[in-house]
Amino acid sequence: MQIPNPRRQPRILGLGEVLWDVFPDGETFGGAPANFACHCRSLGADAAVVSAVGDDERGRRAVAFLKEHSVDPSHIQVLKDAPTGAVLVHLDAEGKAEYQFLSDTAWDHIAWTSALADAASRADALCFGTLGQRSAHSRATIERFLRATRSDCLRVFDINLRQHFHSPELVRASLEAANVLKVNDEELPVMADWFSLQGKPEQQLEALLDRFPLDLAILTCGPRGAWMISREESNFASPPPVDVVSTVGAGDAFTAAVVMGLLVKRPLDEINRRANAIAAYVCTQQGAVPPLPASLV
Repeated sequence: MQIPNPRRQPRILGLGEVLWDVFPDGETFGGAPANFACHCRSLGADAAVVSAVGDDERGRRAVAFLKEHSVDPSHIQVLKDAPTGAVLVHLDAEGKAEYQFLSDTAWDHIAWTSALADAASRADALCFGTLGQRSAHSRATIERFLRATRSDCLRVFDINLRQHFHSPELVRASLEAANVLKVNDEELPVMADWFSLQGKPEQQLEALLDRFPLDLAILTCGPRGAWMISREESNFASPPPVDVVSTVGAGDAFTAAVVMGLLVKRPLDEINRRANAIAAYVCTQQGAVPPLPASLV
């Protein structure tokens, strides 16, 4: 994988859902690809989001939010016949989130355009998941976008299994299109069942590297830490202990830190430590994309 020109910011995109997380006491901007892009921008990237919003108040607030965070909203399509996405978020006593997604929203109708073809050709890295592909329409657009990227583009599949919005076939196709996988400790057993993966979790990651065109497989285990396994090495790192306020957005911050580290070819152990530290900080804050302290940027 080539390194982007160090004299310019890497161009990084999040592909998929843009929505509002609706908590009992208010709404916050969300959607894993959008959160990821915001964190990449905080860490120094030229970041953009590929998605769609409705021609409504939530859609206008979503675009304004991205602009406020210096994330390029030019690939956010505005649709008159579909509402902006929203998800009802319930937090348990430990701050862990459960989600109830509204159906048939704007990000289910992302259209392929010549502007997206150009954006794909210029991307240094991108992140996508299963939720953004829950509709056939947006899935086809995301698949086409992935095929239009350069061979040296970092294509991160953050699997992000939600409710019934996934299937073995979708995950297999996404693994074939990606060169980095990120999965958590609740999702890996599902994949192990689908793909008959044996052994310890790290051995299951190694099996995925053997079966798919992946350069790196990452397993996040919440407060216990994360495994990063490439074809050459493996590394485990734990986050610093923190008082958790909310886990919303922490995984997206982790992914952003990983991508930024990979693009400049930092050592795997350094990438893992830094990603854990950034994710841990986000857990101490309310909202998915809090400002990061200078010590973590």
